[in-house]
Amino acid sequence: MAILKVIEVLSSSENSWEEATKNAVIQASKSLKNIRSVYVKEHSAVVNDGLITEFRVNVKLTFEIE
Repeated sequence: MAILKVIEVLSSSENSWEEATKNAVIQASKSLKNIRSVYVKEHSAVVNDGLITEFRVNVKLTFEIE
């Protein structure tokens, strides 16, 4: 039987919410093994002079504990 743990991670990107999500998984995988899934909980963005300058996500990562 596998035991899974869920953690919440914040990430950002200058290009897109999708890239911000990928960045979260890439960075987390440097210290976590067996990441099984990512759930995007919230999206937000920083706006400067009428343009989006930063895309932010709050994600939940599920990984298996060995």
